[in-house]
Amino acid sequence: MPAGRVITYKNLAILTGNPRASRAVGNAMNKNPFAPHVPCHRVVKSDGSIGGFASSIEKKIQLLKEEGIEIDGNRKIKNFKKLLISP
Repeated sequence: MPAGRVITYKNLAILTGNPRASRAVGNAMNKNPFAPHVPCHRVVKSDGSIGGFASSIEKKIQLLKEEGIEIDGNRKIKNFKKLLISP
């Protein structure tokens, strides 16, 4: 997934072939030992909010901002639809 783009837990589950596995995707992202090299920080909630991150939400926001993604005061991604990768 390219820098400056995001995907939802649901869309990633769809890409794995199991569209009902959003929670499993979230759990896998939480256990990612290769973050941020394997960019789990780019996986967000379907409403454009940040979601969780094992290191901290502040770290996830920092990584996203470093890639040019703007976050509003409610911890939602600005221009979410434009940055979203869909299956």
